Amino acid sequence: MEKVTEYKYLSQINSPADLKQLPIDALPAVCDELRQYLIEVLAENPGHFASSLGTVELTVALHYVYDTPGDLLVWDVGHQAYGHKILTGRRDAFPTNRKFKGIRPFPSPKESEYDTFACGHASNSISAALGMSVASVRQGLTDKHVVAVIGDGAMSGGLAFEGINNASDTPNNLLVILNDNNMSIDSAVGGMREYLHHLHTSSTYNKIRFRIARWLTSWGCLNEKNRQRILRFNNSLKSLLNNQQNMFEGMNIRYFGPTDGHDVKSLVRVLREIKEMNGPRMLHLSTKKGKGYTPAEKEATIWHAPGKFDVESGTRAEAQKENPPKRFQDIFGEALLELAKMNDKVVGVTPAMPTGCSMNILMNEMPDRAFDVGIAEGHAVTFSAGMAKEGMVPFCNIYSSFAQRAYDNVIHDAALLNLPVVLCLDRAGIVGEDGPTHHGVFDLASLRPIPNLTIASPYDENELRDLMYTAQLPGQGTFVIRYPRGCGRNNAPIRPFTELPVGRSRCLKEGTDLAIVTLGPIGHTAADAIAKYEAQSGHSIAHYDLRFLKPLDEEMLHEIGKKFQKIITLEDGCIIGGMGTAVMEFMNDHGYTAQIRRLGIPDHFVEHGKPAELYHLLGIDEEGICNTIDALLHNK
Repeated sequence: MEKVTEYKYLSQINSPADLKQLPIDALPAVCDELRQYLIEVLAENPGHFASSLGTVELTVALHYVYDTPGDLLVWDVGHQAYGHKILTGRRDAFPTNRKFKGIRPFPSPKESEYDTFACGHASNSISAALGMSVASVRQGLTDKHVVAVIGDGAMSGGLAFEGINNASDTPNNLLVILNDNNMSIDSAVGGMREYLHHLHTSSTYNKIRFRIARWLTSWGCLNEKNRQRILRFNNSLKSLLNNQQNMFEGMNIRYFGPTDGHDVKSLVRVLREIKEMNGPRMLHLSTKKGKGYTPAEKEATIWHAPGKFDVESGTRAEAQKENPPKRFQDIFGEALLELAKMNDKVVGVTPAMPTGCSMNILMNEMPDRAFDVGIAEGHAVTFSAGMAKEGMVPFCNIYSSFAQRAYDNVIHDAALLNLPVVLCLDRAGIVGEDGPTHHGVFDLASLRPIPNLTIASPYDENELRDLMYTAQLPGQGTFVIRYPRGCGRNNAPIRPFTELPVGRSRCLKEGTDLAIVTLGPIGHTAADAIAKYEAQSGHSIAHYDLRFLKPLDEEMLHEIGKKFQKIITLEDGCIIGGMGTAVMEFMNDHGYTAQIRRLGIPDHFVEHGKPAELYHLLGIDEEGICNTIDALLHNK
């Protein structure tokens, strides 16, 4: 793509009001400039790349037709909304996107009045926008328009259908725009993908229907009472003539499309035509993820979030390290394939993240043993529980922050019957630049009270393998393994699987003055801090790796309680209700009187930034741990 050195239009657009001053014939050029600006900025400042390239024309058309921020645009999956940020006063700040103290990674009402709702997790836009539309109707704000933009595979999420179902029989004027790019991060899957692929409606038919509706309204023949009857008859007649069922129209939601989502002038015309219609409507757009940048169009999964890259060649920058440690996700994927070969009951389940969690390794070699269920975390858990009930051992891999959406399913469908579901929580703890919607910091505290669960976190790469091996052995019940994003620390040679005794911790280092109890890979940071502090102070610090949050190693905790009067707990999760709380409860229940300092995530949502920056901010990096050791030893 030819490099643009000057932005004739974009440099003058500081708000949607500036965009609306342009003639419609200028909009294709605006789209070209917006797309080029996204490419150039994201090449040097990595972010979610391909999704926003696919929504450039839609973003321009929406802000051109609607009077934002008075009219409300509700984005689903914030990956789509970079162009929206740029057109709404954040053009010059956009290079700070996802950086520490820079603009937020996803739209947020805390950042801009143009951002109407939180959108870090998929499938919530229709429900939220419906609530806004109903509120507007109830308050008599008949001139306020509400638009939900859903895409990137989010229509596979159950919440989207709950919203659609409610919208079908609740008075509202909601417009749902379905950005259909046949993708989430990996390719979209399931019956909804096939349904949308085959769904079509004649544009001529839509125009004729719209004109007839306007005539009937002007003659007084079309009011809200008989509109639903006419619409139902109309939909039935169309289904008979086309030999095709449209489930949205079957729910009395007017459907338009599919329409070319990359023809900005046509989009403006369509949006103007349907803008003032009453009742719920759906506009179905066909778009291409990565549109306008050839490498991203060809390999949308890789270019979902490609990191830094060279614009001209499309070459992505890779971290240059000699013999780098493996990523935890790759350790998981390779171990899962090994276990599947050893145990024919082992299967894999993921909600739309086969590449992200490396389950694609199993999918590629044993496609009949792995299931991508789409963006449907609750279903993923219950589907896994169903297979477990009939003798399988499913490894259900969900990112920790997304697993929050399956909390009831874990309790009701897996733990209640103590079924052998292995719930692997990837991206646990602080994840970095994606910020508060993606930090996986609540799983330990939320899962700890649930009966029948085993909850563990590996100290290193080989221990992840061993926990996976242990979890699939007979009689283990529902087993949770949580591990962070990124690489391990040990870089030790991969060794054969070893069964780990459930509920047993270990002492990594003896000491006399103070004990630090850790859970998971953050224990490496504690080990570094201990070495540094001991070298500077001459004190003796003990280090215990708890390994299992549930069941607790009571024998080891008794040893710690009897030996130490000063204890620090460290976890990559929220302090309230987490591992530190479990240790405090044990010590209190058994009459130990040690001073205990808990280190972890405090009681607020953590902003975005590089993990090292956030750990420092939270006081759980090497420096922060040393400071806490010193303060506790000296009663500060």
